[in-house]
Amino acid sequence: MKIIKKLILLLFIGFVFVCGVTVKEGYDKFQDALKKRPIETVIDELKNKDNYTTYDNIPQIYFDAVVAVEDRRFYIHNGFDIVGTMRALYNDLRAGELLEGGSTLSQQLAKNLYFPQDSSITRKIAEMFMAMKMENQYEKKDILEFYVNAIYYGSGYYCIYDASMGYFEKEPIKMTEDECTLLAGIPNAPSVYSLDVNPELARKRQEKVIESMVACGYWAESDQ
Repeated sequence: MKIIKKLILLLFIGFVFVCGVTVKEGYDKFQDALKKRPIETVIDELKNKDNYTTYDNIPQIYFDAVVAVEDRRFYIHNGFDIVGTMRALYNDLRAGELLEGGSTLSQQLAKNLYFPQDSSITRKIAEMFMAMKMENQYEKKDILEFYVNAIYYGSGYYCIYDASMGYFEKEPIKMTEDECTLLAGIPNAPSVYSLDVNPELARKRQEKVIESMVACGYWAESDQ
């Protein structure tokens, strides 16, 4: 029995050590990325891209839809959401498949701006630190604005303006409620939900978006 307890203790110590090393490596990756490209520089580059769209030129319902389906605790976390991460893990385990990633909108933004080709564990940790750094420097509205201008919408559209024009032939501010809730679901899996590829699946995803909006209080049952 004593041998088993010692073995468990050694395994626990080893686990903590490995976690500590991994977090340190992730933090170092975050610091290195920040030294090479300060956040202010990266954001300026994003804002200078063609067709960058400001917050006021996007319907509020679109932001509500994105927050509801991607990061419902967006307005109360600081870039990393342990509650959302644990909920996503629980739902994935219960379903027996990967349904939710657990990343906040801020983490997704950090990944797209700094670590788009990196899928390592240390990247995930660096992304977390970067997300918290961005949230410390910018308002929530700013984060949302950056996010919708930096994500992929399928069919070669890399910002909300291009996606709105490409899919609906109109500027983002002119999108209807139906178009807003439809577009909000696409970035979760752009190649799958692209309206040019799988419009039926995109509509199914839209149902999930609206369900999430109802659960968050952004959409009334009577609106469906």
